[in-house]
Amino acid sequence: MAEVAIVASAFGADVIRRDGHAAWIGTAQRAGASAFEVRRELMGDAGAAALQALGTAIARAGLWPVWSTPDTLYDAQGQLDEAALRHAIACGRALGARFVKLQLGGFAGDACAERLCAVLAEAGDGPRVVVENGQLKEGGSLAQFAALFDALTDAPRSANDPDPRPPIGMTFDIGNWRWSGEPPLVAAAVLSPYVEYIHCKAVVGEGARRFAAAPAADDALCRAAFALLPPDAPRGIEFPFDPARVAADAARHVEWLAGA
Repeated sequence: MAEVAIVASAFGADVIRRDGHAAWIGTAQRAGASAFEVRRELMGDAGAAALQALGTAIARAGLWPVWSTPDTLYDAQGQLDEAALRHAIACGRALGARFVKLQLGGFAGDACAERLCAVLAEAGDGPRVVVENGQLKEGGSLAQFAALFDALTDAPRSANDPDPRPPIGMTFDIGNWRWSGEPPLVAAAVLSPYVEYIHCKAVVGEGARRFAAAPAADDALCRAAFALLPPDAPRGIEFPFDPARVAADAARHVEWLAGA
């Protein structure tokens, strides 16, 4: 059975902004989730004290946190955004997160791969940094991710680093490839060695009128992607629950996703 995270936005972005993340931890716990993903864009106060208090509440519920930020690892000019990376790591550390998730942004070629390794080494032990394929061409291109992990594999590493993995991993969002126009299963086959966290959603509509939706129990794309991706990678629910029956819908989808 896979570990399942509930992304806070699954309860509704406006609901989280109104009630706060902490108000929904108990619902996630009772649904059987293993983790709760905190979204920076839905927080009013993302200071260290607020994050520590939220992380404590999540841990007391028996869940582990993910810290998600819309900040990009690379800026539009293809330069490593060291300030964004350091801030994300600091927030994730305050929260007690297992993963810190950023968007990739404008990575091109082998830009700053060696410097990225150095910044992560300077940051020391802490949450695992993962980058997610986004919904735009920039930061949602299979070629970008393949080039990133090739560059990181070849970048010089400390002789004292026992971890055989690249210094960062990937959050593979099954649905987001639809927005960027990439074939999800080709991406899964190519990027599977680097995937450490999976975002699950179906997509309905076309063009600008695309929306995240709950996958059907027999969703062929999700099942095919899971067959290609690491079976031990936690799976995150990033689609909206039925607002008329949130708790029951959350429990149903956690059970489905854990065993899919």
